[in-house]
Parts: sequence; C-alpha cells; structure tokens
Amino acid sequence: MPALLDPVLDLLMLRGTVTATEPIAARMRRLRIEGDALAGLEVRPGQQVRVLVGGGLTRRTYSVWRYEPAGAVELCVLDHPGAGPGARWGRTAELGDQVRLGRPEGSFVLRRDAAHHVFVGEETACVAFGAMLAALPQDARVSGCVETSTAADRLPLAHADRLDWQKRGGTSLPEAVRRLAPGPGGVAYVAGEARTVQAVRQVLVREAGWDRRAVLTKPFWAPGRRGLE
Repeated sequence: MPALLDPVLDLLMLRGTVTATEPIAARMRRLRIEGDALAGLEVRPGQQVRVLVGGGLTRRTYSVWRYEPAGAVELCVLDHPGAGPGARWGRTAELGDQVRLGRPEGSFVLRRDAAHHVFVGEETACVAFGAMLAALPQDARVSGCVETSTAADRLPLAHADRLDWQKRGGTSLPEAVRRLAPGPGGVAYVAGEARTVQAVRQVLVREAGWDRRAVLTKPFWAPGRRGLE
C-alpha cells in the first residue's frame, strides 16, 4: 500500500497490531488486534468491522468476537474452499502485523430486554452469535438451530447446550426451525446464506406468526458472490 495514503487512512480507519492468533475451530482462526486507537469504542454485541486485507485497499467485513475497552478487538476468520483475500489474510496473519480497521457498525445486534432469544444460522453467523450469547445472563431464555459442516467447526459459544446443533446435509435450517417451533414473543437472530435466511424468516413470520420486526436478519453471503457488504 503506498505510504502516501497513510495520512488519509489514519483519518478514516483505526490502526492496531496483531498480538495473538490461534485456531478456535477446525476452519476458524482467532485474531487478537490491539492498539491505543481501539480503546474506548462503543461496540454492541453482533456488530462488525471492515478490515483492509491483502496489502491494498480491499476491505472485508468481520463480526466482532470479543472487545475489550482497554483497546483490543478479537475477530474469528473462516477459511474455506476458493478462499479470497479475506480468508487468505485470516490464514496468514502473524504476530506484529499492522492492521487497519473501521469503527464497529451494523444494526444486527442483541436486544438485551427480549423475553426469548432465538438464534438460527451457520458458521458465518456464529461469530456474531458468540458475542450476543456471551452478553446474555445465565438465566436468559435461549434456543435456536445452528448448522456446521462438522462438529469440529463449532465455535465455543456461551449457552451452547441450549442450541440444536446439526450437521450440514441433513435437516435444512428452515425445517429445523419448524421442528423447534419457537412461539412469538421474543427476538430471532437469523444469519448466514441469503436464501436460507429468507426462508427461515418466512417460516417464522408466515407460519409461526412472528412479528416481522422481531426477526432480525443478516445475509452474510450468497453463492457466487464474495459477500453482501
């Protein structure tokens, strides 16, 4: 990246340093980024940040796994077949690497006062779900359906024992939601592949009688597209 862009990027983005990396699931790597510019941010569980990857001006969006107000952001980056610059960055990032990222953003966030929290999604949704679940008290009413390729792809989520975990290729997520049959009166967080997100939303609204405003959706990706941001 040309050095002459640094002053502009410093105005638009925050700067941090990779201080820790580890595999957190079979195809997911946790990256911890620290820096003075990351201190004191307002981060709501479920929000995301845009990160410059690949040594240029390419941006990729990642949900925040964990935030520490002293100045640390943790991301979990999924590796997958046909990986683009974002997945390659997540796979190869090393201690000491400099990272530029935007401020937390997005409205797909936890509604803390809901009577019931229902989570429906797959690997790409689990980082956002992890931040939301970690912010809920132990006695919160939680349920949902989460799909992964294998058991080894499951992230360590709070309240994980209250979720129905399933392996891809079996029951579809819309059908799993029909079986779960969550009654209206709470908030549903539905995220992942765009068509599946829409199908689950229709099950909740049209079949189960949920208010549309109580079903929060986040289509993270669609077949043949790099992302929907």
